[in-house]
Amino acid sequence: MNLKDFFIGMSQNQFLNTTAKKYGLKLGAQSVVAGTNIQDMIQSVKELNNNGISATIDNLGEFVLEESEALKAKNQILEVIEAIHTNNADAHISLKPTQLGLDIDYEFCKQNLKEIVSKAKEYDIFINFDMEDYGHLKPSFDLIDELSVDYDNIGTVIQAYFYESVKNIEKYKDYRLRIVKGAYKEPESVAFQDKKDIDQNFLKLIEYHLLSGKFTSIATHDHRVINHVKEFVKENNIPLDKFEFQMLYGFRKDMQLDLAKEGYNFCTYVPFGDDWYGYYMRRLAERPQNINLVVKQVFNKKTNTVLGVAAGAFVLGRLTKKKK
Repeated sequence: MNLKDFFIGMSQNQFLNTTAKKYGLKLGAQSVVAGTNIQDMIQSVKELNNNGISATIDNLGEFVLEESEALKAKNQILEVIEAIHTNNADAHISLKPTQLGLDIDYEFCKQNLKEIVSKAKEYDIFINFDMEDYGHLKPSFDLIDELSVDYDNIGTVIQAYFYESVKNIEKYKDYRLRIVKGAYKEPESVAFQDKKDIDQNFLKLIEYHLLSGKFTSIATHDHRVINHVKEFVKENNIPLDKFEFQMLYGFRKDMQLDLAKEGYNFCTYVPFGDDWYGYYMRRLAERPQNINLVVKQVFNKKTNTVLGVAAGAFVLGRLTKKKK
């Protein structure tokens, strides 16, 4: 098992997810999660705004299998919407349908989403539906189709590693879309496995939506992709107000500031909340070099959590194998 597979597996472990909540932001997560409450998150967003950067806010949460948890998440997101409005923050919402009850009941989830989208519409706030693993792809698109009948302040994500992403980006070209490579482990039957194929499809999707779509959010930390987009928009006379670059909170801060200063629209993905574990593990899967953060916390702060033990055991196991 490689590092990426290990961390993706960890991200889907419900026991570790539950355990991690008890200990707050540990093992380096505080560097990529903007606090555990709305007040701390809004402060982080305002700091970004002061530097010419907008934000998309993710109230973290996964493995929601109880209606009470989904309702709690809905109410929290409604509070975030009020906080954006009250603080005049340059921000919108990113949410996951599974957090609002998609794994419980489709109609229950739709009603929760409708309340959120409706409240956001009152304040002219955009709602982005994050896409998750392949098993949730179709029902998530179905929710967008149904809610779009009455609301125009919603958009979604197209994941480049799926074979069907070309079909989906054509279908949803009139929506504001965030284009990403994809962060889940998917089988070869539905997704590209080779990085080269994913990267190639990623650029193909970006170019298509820049030319034919409504508004494009290009989510990447790869300077090669960013430079390619800069040249592409110049060559095709694409206005700067037709797209934005997006990066994750806590990553490549200097590049985020530089792009904003260059005059490009820039949006930072700002996660917050105590349900940070799954999100953080997927960030480690995407950037395995961040294992250094875990090692530092495990051995320097003597973290005594299940998460710490698991991470430490994995690191020690790799070190032992290398010595052999």
